[in-house]
Amino acid sequence: MTRSARFTLHPDFTVGEVNPRLFGSFVEHLGRCVYTGLHEPGHPTADEAGLRTDVLDLVRELGPTAIRYPGGNFVSGFRWEDSVGPVDERPRRLDLAWKSTESNRFGLSEFIDFVRKAGPEAEPMMAVNLGTRGVTEAIELQEYANHPAGTELSERRRAHGDKDPYGIKLWCLGNEMDGPWQTGHKTAEEYGRLAAETARAMRQIDPDVELVACGSSGSGMDTFAEWEATVLAETYDLVDHVSLHAYYWEKDGDRDSFLASAVDMETFIEKVVATCDHVGAKLKSEKKINLSFDEWNVWYMDTPNPHEVAEWEEAPRLLEDVYSVTDAVVFGSLLIALLRHADRVAVACLAQLVNVIAPIMTEPGGPAWRQTTFFPFAQAAKYGRGTVLDVRVDSPSHETKKYGETDLLHATAVRADDGSVTVFAVNRGQTEPLPLEVALAGLGLTEVVEHSVLADANPEARNTLVDQERVTPHAGEGTALADGALTATLEPLSWNVIRLR
Repeated sequence: MTRSARFTLHPDFTVGEVNPRLFGSFVEHLGRCVYTGLHEPGHPTADEAGLRTDVLDLVRELGPTAIRYPGGNFVSGFRWEDSVGPVDERPRRLDLAWKSTESNRFGLSEFIDFVRKAGPEAEPMMAVNLGTRGVTEAIELQEYANHPAGTELSERRRAHGDKDPYGIKLWCLGNEMDGPWQTGHKTAEEYGRLAAETARAMRQIDPDVELVACGSSGSGMDTFAEWEATVLAETYDLVDHVSLHAYYWEKDGDRDSFLASAVDMETFIEKVVATCDHVGAKLKSEKKINLSFDEWNVWYMDTPNPHEVAEWEEAPRLLEDVYSVTDAVVFGSLLIALLRHADRVAVACLAQLVNVIAPIMTEPGGPAWRQTTFFPFAQAAKYGRGTVLDVRVDSPSHETKKYGETDLLHATAVRADDGSVTVFAVNRGQTEPLPLEVALAGLGLTEVVEHSVLADANPEARNTLVDQERVTPHAGEGTALADGALTATLEPLSWNVIRLR
């Protein structure tokens, strides 16, 4: 018989409070994320602004909070002035990042309108261009967006139809500036100085603005950790967060390692925390820099595009990964990794929101539907609010090629303000169910409200245009709470949400 996985929950042993921004997302002018994704005038469901209300309904169900915009690599060529004012007067531009043509039909005002319709917790997270532009353009954008009235830029916004300021509090100081692929790529020293100068100027407008400095584009970068240390040496007292980006996919048929991707994500987080705290110690600062994991997902970036795309095409079909049940289980495990570090990860953005490596897919003129990854995100965003409890598992393990000996169970638990607890758990084992035992000490829990499972006999099962509900969560069987202990069985290769009250 398979040995049970075990852990104990106690209200006195906690990780930290979940910042709602942990459930953020990302809208970039890339592929069909915006055009025929969010925005499609003439679609049967389009509102007066051209936003697809079928997509808005799914976005509200998904529950994203901070929504990062407009990039991504796109931002390093972004001229914010092109994206405001009368739509028919906006210029068309070449987007060097994705070899596309940008029409600017959807711009800053349209994005703010979308955010205001996306749900009560949705807020804009705006990136400024520090690739091809700099301090002047950043503070001009900030003034246009946020100053109430009485200056040329704020009055320009009002003349464009937006009387009220946008109230953008959270800003990214560029994007992936360590990457040679980035338009305007810089060394750590060059970027650190520019980020510091920009931060100082933005704080002159608003001392309470929240700023994110670019960290490494990934932990595999040759300059990883050294980049963070150099940048933070310049910006430590001026910024609030440093960014992390990571994507995972199955390589060479090594599914066991793919299922253990969160091992890498957690290590990445811990190394960046260590680097931040080392810089803080050197500066003799009491301040702690938090983390903004503002790009994360499963992304098969080495898979050829199945769609024919012409150079400089407008809104081409790019990065439209169709996710399997296996991908959704890994995706859920990445969510668990973020929650397990809620004491330092204050912002996280799923990249992206619609069509482009996204939980929501659309067809031009046609339907919108949920990918398999939609369900773990929506459940975590809804039930992962409160205090993360310290979960230290005693689990059966197996050997993986990439990460060595790895626990079959990956889990966390969140206690809400009303005392209810939600356990999020992944069984990384591909063939065998995993018995789970959770000791519940001092929590006063008496009832299992729900055990939701995302799993399938076919680990390659997907939701597609022709079969949009092939994969949906189902109820787990035999889950019970008695004598202060929870017992459950986690199906092979499964994402599990167990709600207790």
